[in-house]
Amino acid sequence: MSRPLTPLALTVLRMLCDGPMHPYEMQQRIRDYAYDKAVKITHGSLYHTVERLAACGLIEPLETSREGRRPERTTYAVTVAGRDAAQIRLAELLHDPAEEFPLFGTGLAFVNLLSEGEVARLLRSRTVALEAALAAHQTAHDALRKQGLDRYKLLDQEWMIARVRGELEFTRGLVDDLDSGRLTWKDDEVQIRCHPRPRPRHGDKGDS
Repeated sequence: MSRPLTPLALTVLRMLCDGPMHPYEMQQRIRDYAYDKAVKITHGSLYHTVERLAACGLIEPLETSREGRRPERTTYAVTVAGRDAAQIRLAELLHDPAEEFPLFGTGLAFVNLLSEGEVARLLRSRTVALEAALAAHQTAHDALRKQGLDRYKLLDQEWMIARVRGELEFTRGLVDDLDSGRLTWKDDEVQIRCHPRPRPRHGDKGDS
């Protein structure tokens, strides 16, 4: 495989390292272990990834079976090359900080296109959404721990909880700074140009 393994490809290989299974079983395990909280997964993308890994020789079909009138299901196993590729990619993800471009950062970069009051209002709404997300992640994590999952299987959720908590604290701080006036761009020329004062209508005072 010439391109680096995608997060979903790594997920498939990791699950097959536990033993052979068919894509439907992979879907079930993804939900059971909340892998979909760490990796973006859809029904179609999972099957496409399985086919691509098989074409590259990283996994191989073992058998195809059918139960009643259900569609055929092919069971796959990881190959030696697939296990090696998964270990190499995992080492890269843990060792090399990736340059990512989160959308929130894009919004913050151009924040002066809106007024301070509008930004404060939007960020207050964001804190509500972040509080709900934090509670949901914590609930899911606690439920899996109660089911007996070892901590190392939930490190991705721990990281997500820490990330959301950090973003929530940062956003609350921005709102406080905007409300207090410690953060302002009211004299910024870009903000003034983007929000020009309305011109007086014909006949209004000041019309020449």
